[in-house]
Amino acid sequence: MLQTSLVTVTHDPEGKNIEILKKLQLSLEEIYGELFITISEESSSELIKAIENSRFNFKIIPKTGAANARREALKYALTGKGRHFHYCDLDRVLTWGKNHLNELKVLVGDIPNHDYLILGRTERAMKTHPIEWIETEKITNHIVSLELGKEVDITAGSCGFTRESAEYITTYSKEKMTDAEWAMIVHRIVKRQVDYRAVEGLEFEEEINGLNRTISDSDKWFSRLRLGYIISKTAMKVGK
Repeated sequence: MLQTSLVTVTHDPEGKNIEILKKLQLSLEEIYGELFITISEESSSELIKAIENSRFNFKIIPKTGAANARREALKYALTGKGRHFHYCDLDRVLTWGKNHLNELKVLVGDIPNHDYLILGRTERAMKTHPIEWIETEKITNHIVSLELGKEVDITAGSCGFTRESAEYITTYSKEKMTDAEWAMIVHRIVKRQVDYRAVEGLEFEEEINGLNRTISDSDKWFSRLRLGYIISKTAMKVGK
């Protein structure tokens, strides 16, 4: 049996990712030993139906923010048999599978070699993102890199880790954003090695990874700035 389980979350009221999920379903089921997902109760009923017809273990939860959804998904995944876990936001893993499936397969096979592996973006993959993401995340990534003592891209929504790391994460995770928090729990509290890898698959496609709603340009910049502030602050305080 494959050692690594997929842990993922989605909030998709419009059901925009149904077709790409159906196309990639068999590939994902071949790559991972088990698949666990939390779905916001506001998500499309058709999307939920598609997930019901797959090998995903799913749990419908209230929409109370990405951090809570991620924590619930990880707790759920720990009820399974996996010894290693790949966390990746669902829209991210769908883009990855659509455009760089072989890279994803190789990456998942390597996760068991790491206590905790931050997965970031190559320069090319980063450049596919909206400018407000690129510019604000430069600062966040720099602050987190200073705290970790190595250069990382922390805000791409993906990481890999052991069951031991997962158990510590579920014990200590409580912040508003988990991007830096989980890595810092393993780095400062568990005192295990935190590694880093940049991948092509964490690129951005508007149709898959874009917002579910329309907001102004200034709101786009401000929301990304606020996220960056929360993630940076978390990196500086967790485990100290």
